[in-house]
Amino acid sequence: MKDSQAWITIVAYFVIFIGIFYVFAIMPRRKQEKKHSQLMDTLKKGEKVVTIGGIKGTIARVKDETIMLKVNDDTEIEFIKKAIAYREGEE
Repeated sequence: MKDSQAWITIVAYFVIFIGIFYVFAIMPRRKQEKKHSQLMDTLKKGEKVVTIGGIKGTIARVKDETIMLKVNDDTEIEFIKKAIAYREGEE
């Protein structure tokens, strides 16, 4: 009888550990991914953004998977949309 209670206790602690891990690690990451996905879907020409590498610029063109980022008067760089960290001023 005591042996089965020990297993039930171990399983209960394991379930509690998985629940805590989910709440503190997985849920916040999913929320962050959803927010970033919404950002990718709403990018528009003329918006000022910052890349994950810290490059600031203005969106010149939006393509399906990439954007053209104008970093000064005569320089545009093409980035994958996922490389955009945030809109300037929304950190």
